Amino acid sequence: MIDTDLIERDIEGYLRQHEEKELLRFVAVGSVDDGKSTLIGRLLHDTHGLYEDQLEAVKRASIKGATRGAAAESEIDFSLFTDGLKAEREQGITIDVAYRYFSTSKRKFIIADTPGHVQYTRNMATGASTANVAIILIDARLGILPQSRRHAYIASLLGIPHLVVGVNKMDLRDWSQDVFEAIRAELGAFAERLAFKDVHFVPISALRGDNVVHPSESMPWWTGGTLLELLETLPISADRNLDDLRYPVQYVIRPDLTYRGFAGQIASGVVRVGDEVVALPSNKRTRVVSIDTWEGPRDEAFAPMSVSLRLADEIDVSRGDMLAHPHDLPRVDAAFEAMVVWMSERPLDPERSYLLKHTTQMVRARVEQVRAITDPETLEPRPATTLALNDIGRIAVRTQRPIFHDAYAKNRGSGAFVLIDSITNDTVAAGMIVDAPAPALAPGGERTQVSAAERRARLGQSGAAVTVALPSLEDARALAWVLERQLFDVGRVAFALPASPLVTEGALLACAAGGLVAIAAERGAPRARLRVGDAEWTDVPLDPAEERERLAACLLEALRRRGAWDGH
Repeated sequence: MIDTDLIERDIEGYLRQHEEKELLRFVAVGSVDDGKSTLIGRLLHDTHGLYEDQLEAVKRASIKGATRGAAAESEIDFSLFTDGLKAEREQGITIDVAYRYFSTSKRKFIIADTPGHVQYTRNMATGASTANVAIILIDARLGILPQSRRHAYIASLLGIPHLVVGVNKMDLRDWSQDVFEAIRAELGAFAERLAFKDVHFVPISALRGDNVVHPSESMPWWTGGTLLELLETLPISADRNLDDLRYPVQYVIRPDLTYRGFAGQIASGVVRVGDEVVALPSNKRTRVVSIDTWEGPRDEAFAPMSVSLRLADEIDVSRGDMLAHPHDLPRVDAAFEAMVVWMSERPLDPERSYLLKHTTQMVRARVEQVRAITDPETLEPRPATTLALNDIGRIAVRTQRPIFHDAYAKNRGSGAFVLIDSITNDTVAAGMIVDAPAPALAPGGERTQVSAAERRARLGQSGAAVTVALPSLEDARALAWVLERQLFDVGRVAFALPASPLVTEGALLACAAGGLVAIAAERGAPRARLRVGDAEWTDVPLDPAEERERLAACLLEALRRRGAWDGH
């Protein structure tokens, strides 16, 4: 919907008007084949948000694929405006997140068309992370599906304040008001348990265009307006947090000795010239003397503007630090709890450490514990020790140094983070910090980049420590050497060592690391002690009259039964 008259009369005025329009980001989600791509294509087409060459290209592609249902009823397959990947067009599904843009006389819009298939839930979470509104499409023929609840829950978890439910394909249910009301009642009851500010329902036919941009003549019983009218009027200005100043410093600008500015994007709040601010983590106080932008200095700036702040005092501030008002500081802590969407095909390994990216900080972190996994259909938690691809769970996190954060529900800018595999550099999880007491420190200290489970998978064995004691130290050593030989002959990595406090400590470290079987010999009452992995020590009686080979074979079998290695 372009104001062609204004363009012809005053192009600069039109551009100024366009620049000052409020921007709304929305994400279209739903189950496979609910019509998300078709809906977005219809919005772009009916609001004249397409170039002529795009329209002609899609018309040609629609003719070639006329066997598909959408093209059979219309000369345009509207889904092709967003399903740009070759694999998407061949399969008729959305795989990647597609972003499209259009505007009306009232607002500018950025659309994220996200996959509906459960295996692409991580893609859906990525597309929804910055949205103001989530549009969930429900196929009127199929009703509410498990994936519909999953997407509603993820949208709520990601802090999207407004939910719009489009009951699509009403033309295939004879425009039935009863069908629409039944779906509205069922999903409305589920959405009441979620954290949306408001929930709206609209009956539509994306293929035919009913109630998308233009009112439907086939549903005279509906008086709630079109989907576009709803998107143009939803109150989103109050969704931004303009109360809590959070200014993560991204870069220190020092072109010469006369200028020292701190560049970054305001995550939340408002900053004005003359404001007193605190620099974290130093807790030094100063005042803002200038707010600089590309267009020139300003008296004030607010989220999500990118600016450069100059301070009254030469205090130590660098990338990763944060500026805030002294009366309203974020939580500064190295331990917190969070909800995460696991996005990696490799499951969470609590024995490994990860990199945590939070605002402009990068810090090493470890997952202390998986508290629970949430069932997105029932919203009920269930116990878990790890997270797999597309799982949604609550975890306890500890970082190597404190970070400056808020609960995600209060402040999306300072409450969000991602976990990164420091070896592959893959983003493995998207996290939202919850408002909860910091978790207690779990024993174990710092985590390495290679966990015991990974070592076991690579070597085919767990770490194990064995001590053997006999009245004669020489007999004990001889037995340890025989056991070392037998372990080596069956493919194990083993060392026979004399007993001492240092050797015992080293054996325990090796046992925890899972890298080898360590054997120590000492003088004492006949016995052997075994420890596999992080299990408790167990005693195995020894008969000094038995042959060494037989005693060693018995100890080897005891290790195998306790899981020191896989196979026979």
